[in-house]
This record gives sequence, structure tokens and C-alpha cells, in this order.
Amino acid sequence: MTDDRGWMHSDDPHAVLTAKGMRAMAHPVRMQLVGLLRQHGPSTATRLAEQLGLNSGATSYHLRQLAAAGFVEEDPERGNARERWWRSVHTLTVWSGDDQADEEPEAVVPYLRTVLAAHTLTAQRALNAFETMPREWRKAVNLSDLVLRLTPEEAEQLADDLAAVVGRYRRVDAEGPVPEGAEPVAVVVHVLPEPKATTEGEESP
Repeated sequence: MTDDRGWMHSDDPHAVLTAKGMRAMAHPVRMQLVGLLRQHGPSTATRLAEQLGLNSGATSYHLRQLAAAGFVEEDPERGNARERWWRSVHTLTVWSGDDQADEEPEAVVPYLRTVLAAHTLTAQRALNAFETMPREWRKAVNLSDLVLRLTPEEAEQLADDLAAVVGRYRRVDAEGPVPEGAEPVAVVVHVLPEPKATTEGEESP
């Protein structure tokens, strides 16, 4: 729900990241706030603070920064004079990739580091609950890695193919009937070119 490059349908409300947006989202708390609002719907700074183990003042500050960058907005249907409710403006955040990396590397790298930290936190939360998971959900847990030898074009095609597979399944925010027993499942995919060997005297094959 935080960085879904290519994981979207054509009619999804989405935010295409600019350098300003990446700078706004390059903070772990802000990325978590956007994720919570997208997954669970509108909420208040106080409730979000309780979920993240923060004080409501810090959460309110980050929500205002996200609002200034266009990621969240006040929900007038729920808000009142005493309590402000916030909602996500978009369903997805889409990073366009190489052009931004060329033009704004100082914005891209911190943002991607925050995305990676969010993915790691997601995995840690799941593993912390592993022992108490129902058996059928423990069987569904999968932590796999495999190194392939690909061209850049093949790597990009692989990412597109994986996105197409994931796109066949029901998103957590999808409308319509949900089968009994369905629960939120985090799917994290990394396609990462391995850095070339830097050991002295070692050559790439």
C-alpha cells in the first residue's frame, strides 16, 4: 500500500510521486500513517498515535505534512470542532522510477530506504505473531529468495509478470463480497539487481 509501482488498475486513484512527494514520504512514521489510512480507512490523530505507539501531537504534525504534500486530507463527514478525522487521498502511490532517479537521486534514495524499512517492519510483525497464528496461516507464510541471471529488460518483464499475478487477487480495499476466512495478507516483492563484486581482483563472469 505504500509503494505499488505497476500494481494498479487503470481506474485506481493513485499518486504519482514527485520529488516533493518523495521527500514528504521519506519518513517511517508518515509512510505508516498513509498505510494505516489506506488499509483501515479514516481515523483521528489520537487513534493513529495509539496504533503506532506515539503521542498525538507528533502524529498530528506528520499528518499535516502529509496533507501539505497531497497524500491525506481532512474528512469533513466525520470531523467536528473537537476532533479532526483524516483520510487518504489515494489508493496507491506509484513511483515512476528511472527518470526520477536520474533527476532527483537525493530524493529517491531516502524514499526507497523508507519503503524498504516499511517492508521489513511488515515482515517482523508477521513473524512476531507466527507462533500464535492458526496452522493454516502458518502454512501460507513464504519467505523465499532466488538469484537469477537476467538482462535489464528481462528484470523489468519479471516485475510486470509478478504484478499481473498479484493483480488477479482481491486487494484489501476492494469492494464487493469477501469469502469467509479471508484476512489481510501482505505481499512484498523485490526485484533487486545485485551490486557487482567489489573484491580486489574479482571479475564479473
